Amino acid sequence: MTGGDSLGPVRERMLRSARIEADRILAEAHSQAASILRQARRSAEEAVEQAGAQGQADSVPAAAAERSRGREQARSIALGARREAHEELLARVLAAAAGLRDEPGYERLLGRLTAMAAEAAGPDPAIAVQPAGGVEARSGGVVVDCTLPRLAALAVDALGDRVRELWTP
Repeated sequence: MTGGDSLGPVRERMLRSARIEADRILAEAHSQAASILRQARRSAEEAVEQAGAQGQADSVPAAAAERSRGREQARSIALGARREAHEELLARVLAAAAGLRDEPGYERLLGRLTAMAAEAAGPDPAIAVQPAGGVEARSGGVVVDCTLPRLAALAVDALGDRVRELWTP
């Protein structure tokens, strides 16, 4: 055997040892990579769970605020509808009261309103028939308004809570 050949088995052993060591290092690297990957997945899942829980916790006050805004908006809409219904009722009553001037019994109604206003105003009242219908009486510092628009508005106001029946289902 020559010197080159005598080293052959040593080289083979060293090469085999290097391959074994390389395989071991590669296997260890694969194992570490798999472990790191599992840990990363666990961390990602935990982060997603925490984010979900935090999002849910954060959404509770936001949802409550949104519900509150919804209730306020609904109340505002309902109050607006009530106001519109009340205004519509008042407009219709005022129109009906204005129509009384053209009715055959208006002169008798005007006489009764004049007597009521004069009595309520006090001694020596000044009575003025109003263009909108009805009368106004003045005596001293007292003014008694028995005009048709005023009486119609008082009649609607006198309905009080019964007016709610108009817009309550």
